[in-house]
Amino acid sequence: MKPIQKIKALGLPMLALIWISFFWGTTWLASKEGVKHMPALQLAAIRQFLGAVFYISFFLFKKTPWPKGKQWKTILILSVLNFVLSNGLSTWGVKYISSGLGAIIGAIFPLWIVVISFFNGERLSKLALVGLLTCFGGVCVVFSDYLTDFFKPDFQFGILLSVIATITWAFGSLYTKKKAASFNPYFSLGLQMLISSILLFAYTGATGTSVAITQIPAQAWWAIGYLVVFGSITTFIAFIYALQHLPTEISSIYAYINPIIAVILGAFIFNEPLTFTLIVGVLVVLLGIYLVNKAIKR
Repeated sequence: MKPIQKIKALGLPMLALIWISFFWGTTWLASKEGVKHMPALQLAAIRQFLGAVFYISFFLFKKTPWPKGKQWKTILILSVLNFVLSNGLSTWGVKYISSGLGAIIGAIFPLWIVVISFFNGERLSKLALVGLLTCFGGVCVVFSDYLTDFFKPDFQFGILLSVIATITWAFGSLYTKKKAASFNPYFSLGLQMLISSILLFAYTGATGTSVAITQIPAQAWWAIGYLVVFGSITTFIAFIYALQHLPTEISSIYAYINPIIAVILGAFIFNEPLTFTLIVGVLVVLLGIYLVNKAIKR
């Protein structure tokens, strides 16, 4: 393989993975800020609707063919798994728990992938499994201080929402990897966002859990804007690209990096302490990533 071909085969997917790891880590902070000022599911609905407008407008301009037949079934399933449930519930969850703890619970999802794959008859190497567990253990160490409020009802509810979000994201990731080759996954993202925003708007409207647009403060709009650009547009493009070009074990590593990014930014932006526990957790996570990469090379 020529050097340029190697760069395209390995370099671009890894760059996409780095982009995902950093910017999705920052979206936890933006979501936490946004839900301070407005209902969480309404925030998710507005974010997804605006993201959908950009996606769909671009592909309409490019005259991209619309999905046909059974493709709409796939898009509907993904819109519910990835956006209504995973994104909506994780956004709702950080209303009751810290953004850091929300991020660590999000890191659980590769373990659900292992469980789902196991029941589907697939086998993962022992080294890859050890690497995944080591990564997750390191993230647990990083956020161990956040577990002191575990017995509070609101805290428990936030954890429940976040765990369900990780399970649906695992199913969505596997389903995306299986079906993305059959149609344009990038155009599909916009359609998924649009469908999910309609469903979320319908739910918040029917339950009375929304506020008037004019009552949403500027802080929430800034958070929504950041989430649209870095959480719903550029990073999802990178996510689909990484899923298509990297093994599942590698493409799922970003979930372990996200919480670390959230902690580091919290330390520098919000003056949160960099503790010994955090440093140890980071080293354990890096060890886990090394083990997973070594397993893939073998």
